[in-house]
Amino acid sequence: MRLDEKLNMRLLDFAVNTINLVQEFSKNAVGLHVKNQLLRAVTSPGANYEEACGAESRRDFCHKMGIVLKEIKETRYWLPLAQKIPFIKPASRFDSSLEEVEQLIAIFAKSINTAREKIKPIIGQSSLIIEH
Repeated sequence: MRLDEKLNMRLLDFAVNTINLVQEFSKNAVGLHVKNQLLRAVTSPGANYEEACGAESRRDFCHKMGIVLKEIKETRYWLPLAQKIPFIKPASRFDSSLEEVEQLIAIFAKSINTAREKIKPIIGQSSLIIEH
């Protein structure tokens, strides 16, 4: 299996696992709000990664991968919030998702930085390094 296919499957599994968690959230206004925000954030990276894989240029790839990273980072906000409320017990059920989100951030930040290093710099333009 190619690296892009592995990452695609990893994002898909991450989304499915998180969707399974949020289905147990309470039906009150707070539960529904956090659930909807988390669902949007966790399902977006996979779709945007598919877009990045079809990028028309390295710059386009970097831009689309930046969107993937941004959405994964948004997920990193919503997961611990949901864990601290807590919507489901034991709260430790979030641990694997919290670990995975950190790994995905590291992978995608590194990928973006590697791709940006391969773009010929424009005179007078500094290179932007992504920190996770």
